[in-house]
Amino acid sequence: MQITFWGTRGSIAAPGRDTVVFGGNTCCVEVTTAGGRTIVIDAGSGIRPLGEKLASREGGHEVLLLMTHNHWDHVQGFPFFKPAYLKEWTIRVDGFHSCMKGLRAIFDNRMGDGFFPIAFEALKADIRFIDRIGKGPLVWDDVVIDAMPLQHPQGGVGFRFREDGRSFVFLTDNELREDAWAGRKPSDYVRFCREADLLVHDAQYTPAEHAERCGWGHSDHAAVVDLAIEAGTKRLLFFHHDPGRADAELSAILDDSRRFLRDRGAGTEIDAAREGAHVRVGV
Repeated sequence: MQITFWGTRGSIAAPGRDTVVFGGNTCCVEVTTAGGRTIVIDAGSGIRPLGEKLASREGGHEVLLLMTHNHWDHVQGFPFFKPAYLKEWTIRVDGFHSCMKGLRAIFDNRMGDGFFPIAFEALKADIRFIDRIGKGPLVWDDVVIDAMPLQHPQGGVGFRFREDGRSFVFLTDNELREDAWAGRKPSDYVRFCREADLLVHDAQYTPAEHAERCGWGHSDHAAVVDLAIEAGTKRLLFFHHDPGRADAELSAILDDSRRFLRDRGAGTEIDAAREGAHVRVGV
């Protein structure tokens, strides 16, 4: 698998000179299988440039869109996803149980004058909710995808991808806390992430920020590092960067986290997800 980050920011897009290193678009990640098929995670603002790339390619006009949940920063880019307007494209959707409702709401919500000038029915692609991953592992090409519920207001779903003996875990908008709902405690996520080659996890807050925003559905970087160590993951990438976090501040957090890992004698490699970066799982 190859992972490409098209949007790494959380809550709201944050373009500007202070976010050019780690990126300003909201959540969108492309997974390319060994067989060349495309899986997209979430439809934040990063899905717009991804859509331009996909629409320009020849052949392979199909994607699997996995939605973690319906909050604004994870659906706001879908009306600008070019393949949705092309009749030769097939878009299969799965993930959060009400994800189709979230994708349609941008087009069809009738509050006030509505939020978008085009109706969902005007989209020409074949867009369907397949409703498989909630019933057990979803197999796409040679990739097996498992789901895990998230500790996040209104809920959500995280994913583990397995292919050719390698594994990639994606958990965003997930709050690591001991008083979590049943099945969503840190120990549950340790089991889900066990010995993953790559873990991408929400690390929006510092510990001090999280103390003031407990219950908002996001983790602090120290808790995420603890999770990676306990699970024995080989590589960790911080994700869902706070919109107010400048590149220099995030780099300082990374330096502190690496020192902590060295002090613990842990072998986990750590970095932060960068918009535009390509990562091969297990390499």
